[in-house]
Amino acid sequence: MDSFKIIDSKKYMWDGTEYDSKSTAQDKIKKYSEDKFETKLIEEGEKFFVFTRRVVTEIHIEEQAI
Repeated sequence: MDSFKIIDSKKYMWDGTEYDSKSTAQDKIKKYSEDKFETKLIEEGEKFFVFTRRVVTEIHIEEQAI
């Protein structure tokens, strides 16, 4: 499995787990969604793969002492 996929012109990263059942993968998707990730479920053969992405909405810059 590729570590990422481009879906609808957006880059999604594979979460690294092969799920044996759709319901288990959907449980994981629910958890990712609660953490504000966009998710995609991909089925290949009898395995299910979860891909996620999250848009950066805020950037924090720390000042460094010179």
